[in-house]
Amino acid sequence: MNYHNYYPVDIVNGPGTRASLFVSGCIHQCRGCYNQSTWRLDAGHFFSQEMEDQIINDLNDTRIKRRGLSLSGGDPLHPNNVPDILKLVKRVRSECIGKDIWLWTGYTFAELTEQQQEIVDLIDVLVDGKYEEAKRDPSLVWRGSENQVIHYLTKKEV
Repeated sequence: MNYHNYYPVDIVNGPGTRASLFVSGCIHQCRGCYNQSTWRLDAGHFFSQEMEDQIINDLNDTRIKRRGLSLSGGDPLHPNNVPDILKLVKRVRSECIGKDIWLWTGYTFAELTEQQQEIVDLIDVLVDGKYEEAKRDPSLVWRGSENQVIHYLTKKEV
């Protein structure tokens, strides 16, 4: 898997202060996408064990109170990204107590494969659906177009 950007301190992509990873690779290629540079699977940087360790360390760094991890892109649920995202999400769950995980995908909840669902079963919030330029609404929180749905998957306060 490749990633396009990593922000160890982010206040834009989800509630509170977070760590945010923008992965490479997206088959949806939505018209009007603000992040087209992430579409190619080979864009950006190789997601190494060192980068995975850095994310875990950042989430556990008590000098900055991070609420959790945001996964976006590209698309974290692109089939090529699923193995690495699953590994990362499992590590966050086991090593970063009390951190929530938000994930943005162009797939809808109903379209998820068994492997993608395995990731979704471990996260707190899924924002699903392709960005639709005709349904763009800048007043929406955490999403760009009206068709996208925020699924709160845990009872944890978000």
